[in-house]
Amino acid sequence: MNVRKHLALLLQGVAVWAAFWLLGLPSYHQQYSAVPLAVASILLSVVISLAAIAVLRRGRDETRMQRALWLSVYYTVPFVVLDALYCGWYLGHGAGFVARYWYLSVFYLTPWLTFMPTAALLRGVRPPAQR
Repeated sequence: MNVRKHLALLLQGVAVWAAFWLLGLPSYHQQYSAVPLAVASILLSVVISLAAIAVLRRGRDETRMQRALWLSVYYTVPFVVLDALYCGWYLGHGAGFVARYWYLSVFYLTPWLTFMPTAALLRGVRPPAQR
């Protein structure tokens, strides 16, 4: 993957974080109770899983795992860094923000548990254009 594609993925990850942050105002989703946050997290996980299939199916088999790796990186690392800066530092929660904002923290791990296994399961599946 070239530098331009890395930069594009980084900007996408930051844009997704910013959108989620804006949607969570005024209290970064803390104004909602645990049940709606859990339901929203589950639904978002389903959407991410379907997106993983759609995105990874389009690529070549030999680059699929590498793309899954980079998608996992760019859809977790910026989230961790930006949440740590905002929740941990700016809001003053320190490392405890990970537990307090559990509905965010689960998404530091789920892309790794979604994209990489999806790429492995799609091994040998040809993109729709090659059928």
